[in-house]
Amino acid sequence: MKDYKLYVGTVCRYCKKVEDFMKENNIEIPLVNINEDRDAMIKLIDEGGKRQVPCLYHDGKYLYESDDIITYLKENLLG
Repeated sequence: MKDYKLYVGTVCRYCKKVEDFMKENNIEIPLVNINEDRDAMIKLIDEGGKRQVPCLYHDGKYLYESDDIITYLKENLLG
């Protein structure tokens, strides 16, 4: 199993979109709320390059944009 983490924000409709998709498809990935975890926010900016959520971290890579994340999850976790 790959190392996954989904960076989200407290009030983010795009994060909610990804979270709803994951719930509907029984995909369990640890959520990291950058509004509640300052260190996680700093890590996302330092390593991912920006403070944008949602962001899917997988095996050292950062994937942004809710539609791209959902496509990735469909292709890699539901196949």
